[in-house]
Amino acid sequence: GALGGLGLALGLWRRQAALAAARENEEEKELRQRFMAPPVSGLRELRRRRRELRSRMELLIMETQAEVCRALAALDPGASFAVDSWERKEGGGGISCVLQDGDVFEKAGVNVSVVSGLLSEEAARQMRSRGKSLKAKDGKLPFCAMGVSSVIHPKNPHVPTMHFNYRYFEIEEADGTKQWWFGGGTDLTPTYLNEEDAVHFHKTLKEACDKHDPKLYPKYKKWCDDYFYIKHRGERRGIGGIFFDDMDSPSKEEVFQFVKSCAKAVVPCYIPIVKKHCHDSFTPEEKLWQQLRRGRYVEFNLVYDRGTKFGLLTPGSRIESILMSLPLTARWEYMHTPPESSKEAEILEVLRNPKDWVH
Repeated sequence: GALGGLGLALGLWRRQAALAAARENEEEKELRQRFMAPPVSGLRELRRRRRELRSRMELLIMETQAEVCRALAALDPGASFAVDSWERKEGGGGISCVLQDGDVFEKAGVNVSVVSGLLSEEAARQMRSRGKSLKAKDGKLPFCAMGVSSVIHPKNPHVPTMHFNYRYFEIEEADGTKQWWFGGGTDLTPTYLNEEDAVHFHKTLKEACDKHDPKLYPKYKKWCDDYFYIKHRGERRGIGGIFFDDMDSPSKEEVFQFVKSCAKAVVPCYIPIVKKHCHDSFTPEEKLWQQLRRGRYVEFNLVYDRGTKFGLLTPGSRIESILMSLPLTARWEYMHTPPESSKEAEILEVLRNPKDWVH
């Protein structure tokens, strides 16, 4: 009898194990369909630590990448995303999704990176210059950084360029305490000004912020205008949006929920604008003005952008992914000045003197 009971128990255990394996395979299949590629940390690890914020943030950036890529691909059916998973020997890796030379998008990239290891001295110096007091142990600072980052350069000059980035950073100090913070934002860079589009874009971002605190949008809108400032030109890179960094209060959970709302606002704030203008007709002169504005975009990214600088200072970082934000084509003409009262002069006025789009 005892042996029979043992056989029954063994059979039951095998059945349960088979069911659990089948369930895991199903979940894995579903997750693969949800994402552009398997996550950097691996599905099993993410599931095992699913209550930890690091895992939830990685799932959020993977979902955001997939959502944005699918929305863009639906508008440009002739083109497809090249999906490139890469590893960093110092720890972690990423997934770069890039669409190039489509009918609607000249270049659209959506990157996810999840990296860990030891912070380089230059990167630590850059952080200390922002007021971070980082206490290293034998000169070593273990860190973990993850984020989703995207720049979309459309072909048509009447469709604006859009950039967004949402990230999480964690540093372990000498005494074992962890410093953490979130950063990110979404901003729009039109070649020509369309007030209706500007209002739609800003209103969508304001709604995402207002869910958490009505004070956030005005604060982060101003931060965005101040951050994306090309000092040597005396103009902003675009018409702004929201931008924040070093956000570590009121609590980890509350900041995560805020970042999640902002990430979910990316598709609704931008895709309707692309749909509205991607078939607009344009002249060679308008295309030329777009190329000149792209030149300004490149100047900001290479001279001032903190994310680009941090990436270039991080050992083992992937240069192709960091410079994915650069357009396929751009132009620098000597002493180019648009005629007064032209459509080109109109956008310059807004770039020099940012407007309030929602009141």
